Amino acid sequence: MTQDFITPAKPLIGQAERDAVDRVLRSGMIAQGPEVAAFEKEFSDQLAGARECVAVSSGTAGLHLGLLAAGVGPGDEVIVPSFTFAATANSVALTGATPVFADIDPVYFCLDPAAAAAAITARTKAIMPVHLYGQPADMTAFEALAQEHGIVLFEDAAQAHGAQLDGRLVGTFGVFAMFSLYPTKNMTSGEGGIVSCANPDQARGVRLLRNQGMERQYSNEVIGFNQRMTDIHAAIGREQLKKLAAWTAQRQANAAFLSANLEGVTVPQVRPGASHVYHQYTIRVAGERDAIVRALRDEHQIGSGVYYPIPNHQLPSLSKYAPGLELPRTAQAAAEVISLPVHPALSQADLDRIVGAVNALVKAGA
Repeated sequence: MTQDFITPAKPLIGQAERDAVDRVLRSGMIAQGPEVAAFEKEFSDQLAGARECVAVSSGTAGLHLGLLAAGVGPGDEVIVPSFTFAATANSVALTGATPVFADIDPVYFCLDPAAAAAAITARTKAIMPVHLYGQPADMTAFEALAQEHGIVLFEDAAQAHGAQLDGRLVGTFGVFAMFSLYPTKNMTSGEGGIVSCANPDQARGVRLLRNQGMERQYSNEVIGFNQRMTDIHAAIGREQLKKLAAWTAQRQANAAFLSANLEGVTVPQVRPGASHVYHQYTIRVAGERDAIVRALRDEHQIGSGVYYPIPNHQLPSLSKYAPGLELPRTAQAAAEVISLPVHPALSQADLDRIVGAVNALVKAGA
């Protein structure tokens, strides 16, 4: 009997989201309007510690505008991990600044504070850790590092909606933080991003830049972009936000089951004091990682992902910023990681299949 394919991710769009879109379409106000403003306020209250939030057209736009509003530009350096999606470093490069890559902590996959400290120079403007896979970076250490060296702290929280460290939400540590709302994230608006801002000047800067440099129509104060969120997208995001807590709890329960039952692999570890929201459930495998990925797909009809097989500093687009750089822990992770399905649509039968398939393949040497 043919088994249904278990997808590595599954956006959950229900009738509430459809009704919300219809509501906006009936209103005739489709571009940035009251839905965006309501979404910003609700996101702030639930996920950003009441910081002012600004909705934009994508996560990458959020990073780019956040950096520009914070004054990052040519001549500056921003320290980032190489083991992440390219948007992190791309956003730095797009400002004219230089992304400086540092190695990761091998246990939690996030930027290592000691490696970041070693990368600081006279040109360093900021550090931008990534809360990778939904795991908070060591923000306590990064706050101390930024204060010690008089540099700025930002957060790439694209994958970490609702994650916490010592009871404090990610997105409340840096001058700004960006949350992605891409369809495969823990919640979505269809496409979009949210920038949480530590102060009114940062928030106003992002608002100006997203809207052609103006707060009032035809009163352009700076050269800006068209990177607004539509009311259609915001309406979807508002409905998703209502469901996020339950979805996160299910992700955490699914992750706990996988960790308790997988054998022969290194399961994700949770940083002490952290709440991991499992955007990805990422294991390490010794040996033939790619063969296991293929066998999961072809023999067991189970999707998985490799995030990320090529470190940023080795990509053709970004390697010019790091000639000859070696990041051994990043390289090892890139060769060993597999992200297994953990999304809240998984059934118990799905989880049992994933465990059985991974254990069998690892035991057989795949």
